[in-house]
Amino acid sequence: MSEQLIQWMEITFDLAYLATVWILTILMYKNWDKLSPENKTVGKLFTLAFFLLALGDTGHVGFRVPAHLLGGLEANQNLVGIGGLATAITVTLFYMVVAEIWRVIFDKKRGFLWWCLMLFGVIRLIVMVFPQNEWFTHSASYGWSLARNIPLMLQGLVVAIAILVCGMKNKDKFSVIVSIMIFLSYAFYIPVILFVRQIPMLGMLMIPKTLAYVAIAAIAYVVLFRRQAVKEE
Repeated sequence: MSEQLIQWMEITFDLAYLATVWILTILMYKNWDKLSPENKTVGKLFTLAFFLLALGDTGHVGFRVPAHLLGGLEANQNLVGIGGLATAITVTLFYMVVAEIWRVIFDKKRGFLWWCLMLFGVIRLIVMVFPQNEWFTHSASYGWSLARNIPLMLQGLVVAIAILVCGMKNKDKFSVIVSIMIFLSYAFYIPVILFVRQIPMLGMLMIPKTLAYVAIAAIAYVVLFRRQAVKEE
């Protein structure tokens, strides 16, 4: 497969993904008034979570499109780096919101586990401030890449476990499926973080990782928003 073909496949996927996640987010927002009282808070939190994801990824995958068209990723490292920083911030906030979604769905207090999830996010944001991350050169050291991603892994995997355990205990299929999608996203993401420098083709795993997030958005829209609208009709 030629490099040019791979480039155009990525551009096509990036644009299709951004269009999909923004459409789902806008549909969630437009259907707020149709949410039942018990789903209103959770529905708004899901909308906020995916607004953050869409916003950050507009910088991340969105900026990769003009970077490809203007000479390639290496020739536009500043543009790619800015996008990487944007999504690094918003995905951290995304999982903070997901932690709040878990708390609200299962009527949990802001206890030790919730504060740990928030702390993981704060630690990651602090680590990302250091200049050694070299955001604008798109070439941070392996050590700093791990340092900023370990808190994110803990944040995402711990909240997924919490959602899964509570979902199974309460026989909540929606929550169980959401947790499985989060686990899948990390199953594809972790090999990229650990080994993509040695095996560049592992970067392709970011496609199914991204699709796992789209699945969560689509499932949340159908379960919380669309089904409610159908009932009212």
